[in-house]
This record gives sequence, C-alpha cells and structure tokens, in this order.
Amino acid sequence: MNVFEAVKQSVTTRQAAEAYGIRVNRNGMCICPFHDDRTPSMKVDRRFHCFGCQADGDVIDFTAKLFDMNSKGAAVKLAADFGISYEERAHAPPRPKPKISAELQFRKTESYCYRVLCDYLRLLEKWQIDFAPRTPDEEWHPLFVEALQRKNYVEYLLDDVFLNGSIEDKAEFIRLHGKDVTRLEKRLREFTASRTGDRDADDERDGGHESHTAPLRPQCRSAHRYDDRAL
Repeated sequence: MNVFEAVKQSVTTRQAAEAYGIRVNRNGMCICPFHDDRTPSMKVDRRFHCFGCQADGDVIDFTAKLFDMNSKGAAVKLAADFGISYEERAHAPPRPKPKISAELQFRKTESYCYRVLCDYLRLLEKWQIDFAPRTPDEEWHPLFVEALQRKNYVEYLLDDVFLNGSIEDKAEFIRLHGKDVTRLEKRLREFTASRTGDRDADDERDGGHESHTAPLRPQCRSAHRYDDRAL
C-alpha cells in the first residue's frame, strides 16, 4: 500500500486538524485556517469543506494547504506524524513505525479529553431534562442530581481550560485528571450500550409493534457522588 492509500485509510481530516492545533467543536465545525474566518465555517470529518472560501478536499489536501507543501510531502508528513507504515515501492518491506513526537502526543491527548468532556456535557444536558422531577414530591433521580452538580463544572473545563486556557492549564489538567477522563469515557460507553440494550429489549417485547403505553423513565444502575476535584 502506497503512502497516499495508507494515509487516507488511517487518518481523517478532523484527526489531522485537531493534531495540528485547530480546535474543532462538537458539531465538527472549526475556524477555517485558509481565509480570515471569524466564526467557524469549515466542516471537518473524513474530508473537509469550507462554506466561506469553498476550500475542499481530503486529509492530504488539507495538510498540503495548511503547511504549503505538495501532496506527496503532505502524505509523507501525515504518515510520519501519525506513525503510519507504507510501501515506497511495490513489494518493498513496510517502513518501520516512527515514534510519535511528544508534542503530537500531547495534542492527541488534549483532543481526546476535549471530545470526552463534550460527550459528557451533552449527556448532562439530556439528563437534566429527561430525569427532571415531574412533581414537587418526586424523589430526585441520581442522574438529574449529577447533571445539576457537574454541568457548570464541565462547561468551565471546556471553555476556560481547553478553549481559552494556556498550554500549562491543559497540561496540568491532563496530568491530574487524564485517568479520570479515561474512566469517564468507559462509563459513558457502558451507559450508552445499556440504553441501547434496553431499547432493543423493549422493541422485542413489543413484537415490532408501536407501544401504546407511556414509556417508563429509565433508572440508573447506581448513584455517583462527585467533588470539584474529580470527574
């Protein structure tokens, strides 16, 4: 597999943009680096497209334009930065996988933490609505309580630390809470999987027919208590 094929199969434009220091919001939008953009007008996913200057292409096109290099140079740079093996000639042995630089590793960790916190914030916003008490006497659901306790703190982390904070602020958060973010991501995956399983079970019990009874409000498996020093 040549360098162009290997890179396109392994790296999305969004991953490259985040690794090269471009902040991508939860909707996949970012400030376009190719024109004087004041509000996010570029959509990045596997490819990219700017609705302002009409720049468009794949991850190699994006990197070539960002660093002012040709397509081959951009593909080789992406392969080196992301540790992608490829064949320079037919039947040539694969290149040894280079070590990821400390700066790129930091950028990847920073983007990972930002993504997990964005996912968590979306769930907190949903829980605050879905699990809100319907009557003054109703006992508060643990997920509603968690949303009240954590939503403002997570918004602070996203805005003041990751979007507007210094490199030192981000590094300190990663040092203190990197493992907490990993545990949080695992918890979010398990919660999402459990809700999907519950919906599938409901569909199976309904026999594929629409239910005419009011849906039950989901119950969490356990209550979680938090303080301001942990996620």
